[in-house]
Amino acid sequence: MPIWKRPISLEALNAASPNTAIAHLGIEFTEIGDDFLRGRVPVDHRTVQPFGLLHGGVSVVLAETLGSMGANYAAPEGWGAVGLDINANHLRAATSGWVTGTARAVHVGRTTQVWQIDMVNDEGKPSCVSRITMAMLPPKS
Repeated sequence: MPIWKRPISLEALNAASPNTAIAHLGIEFTEIGDDFLRGRVPVDHRTVQPFGLLHGGVSVVLAETLGSMGANYAAPEGWGAVGLDINANHLRAATSGWVTGTARAVHVGRTTQVWQIDMVNDEGKPSCVSRITMAMLPPKS
């Protein structure tokens, strides 16, 4: 059973972020499942650090992008979601290709949501794991 409480599509997700860090870094949403969102970031001149490795902060931006969008679409109409806390463990460097993240809800509650984001390189090997806690914002009256 889908966790989405609002209509969701790849077209809407990919069109939602012009002129943002998401667009600048080349992040794109690639798949929507009943209980997950998947997206990816290129490992290129926009996203690497001086040693040619994907910048760890970019992995966190991918994680927060996926978790935040997931939380907003899993929230009731009129509600919003903002990040409270995020952590990341960098497991393996990426030097080319894409890093793909899959975000799944661990907890969808009335006041908070928790999402886990698992990121892999083009070979499917883990590169980073992240967890984000979202604060749920009720509609403004």
